[in-house]
Amino acid sequence: MFLNGLFYSENMDEISSKLIEHLESGGVVAYPTSTLPGLGCLPIKKGLDQLFALKNRSDEQPVSLGVFSLEQAEGLVVVSDFAKSLLDDFPIGSITLILDAKEKLDSRLGGKKVAIRVFANPVARMLAKSVGPITATSANPSGVEPSNIVSIAAKSLEMSEDFVLDGICPGGKGSTILSIDKNELENRGFSVSIMREGVVPQADVMAWMRKIR
Repeated sequence: MFLNGLFYSENMDEISSKLIEHLESGGVVAYPTSTLPGLGCLPIKKGLDQLFALKNRSDEQPVSLGVFSLEQAEGLVVVSDFAKSLLDDFPIGSITLILDAKEKLDSRLGGKKVAIRVFANPVARMLAKSVGPITATSANPSGVEPSNIVSIAAKSLEMSEDFVLDGICPGGKGSTILSIDKNELENRGFSVSIMREGVVPQADVMAWMRKIR
């Protein structure tokens, strides 16, 4: 069946214990998102080592984290009421927020500033709900155009099919990335910087900022 642009099995109603154990031991999985296949590991050194090696990605290019809900990220980053209200006013998954880390994290996650996105895709949401925050980078070698079919994307990385949640992703624009910073001179004590315009136009973000003043 199709749901949110994704084809997947109607019988898939939980994440297997084998896959969860794989992630907890530092493994990497491929999964569908609302744009392109994602490559996920838990925010731990062993997992990040494997993920960056698989992608041949520079350590100087941090990856974002995907979550089931913004509250799920509260153990890692400072989640203000301002951030919650911003996300509430836009479609789920359309905004990635760069937030202050509670404690400095691995530099491959951004160190003191971490990008967080609430998943929209039902399988990605199920995965995050089962294991917690998980990396949300594209499943492709760096510099190579990714496939929109999860199993093909995983094959390009020579991943075992045992750790693939297959599906067809719709592609399209990625999320709009916003950095939220404390700023006592701004209304409600925060400023918003647009780091990348994506599915939410810059004009819509600016209109939201004017609305809350």
